[in-house]
Amino acid sequence: MTPRRPEISTVWQAIDLYLAVAYPQTPPSAVQNKLHTLKLLGAEDFWEADVFERDHVVGTTRYGLRLGNFFYPHMKMSIDARPDARGFLFRADTHDRHCCPAPETREFDLFCELMDRNQKLAGEIEASWAEHGLPTFKTYLKNDLERRARESPSTYAPR
Repeated sequence: MTPRRPEISTVWQAIDLYLAVAYPQTPPSAVQNKLHTLKLLGAEDFWEADVFERDHVVGTTRYGLRLGNFFYPHMKMSIDARPDARGFLFRADTHDRHCCPAPETREFDLFCELMDRNQKLAGEIEASWAEHGLPTFKTYLKNDLERRARESPSTYAPR
C-alpha cells in the first residue's frame, strides 16, 4: 500500500519554509528553475515531475527535491513515507554522509565542518516545519509516544 501523499499546498509551504532558512538571499537559478517547473504542472502531474528523485517508479515512498543551501548545493527536501505508512513526513536530507573522505586525508576536517553546518541547518529547517505544523520525523515520534502512553499508561510512564 502506498501511503497518502501530502497535499500539494502543504508541499509548497514546506518548500517556502525550507528556502527561507537555507538561503538568506535569492536561491540560485537551478533551484528557481526546478520550482518554476513544478508550478507549471497541474495536480495530476505534480508527483511525476522529473525534479523529484524517487526511491521507486511504482509505490514511491520517498520523494527528494534537491534544493541545496547557500553553501552546499546537494542538500534535499525529502518527503518520506511515515513508518506506519499512514502518510508522509518532511525531512531535510543533508545528503553528505555517504561521501566523507577518509580521516587521514587533508579534506577530512573541512568536510566534517561542512557536515556539521549542514546538520545545523537541517535542524533549523525541520524546527521551522514543526513550528508551522508540518509533519517531521521528530513530530511523528513525539505523537506516536504520546499515543502509546494514552493507550498503555503503565508501559510508557516516566520512571
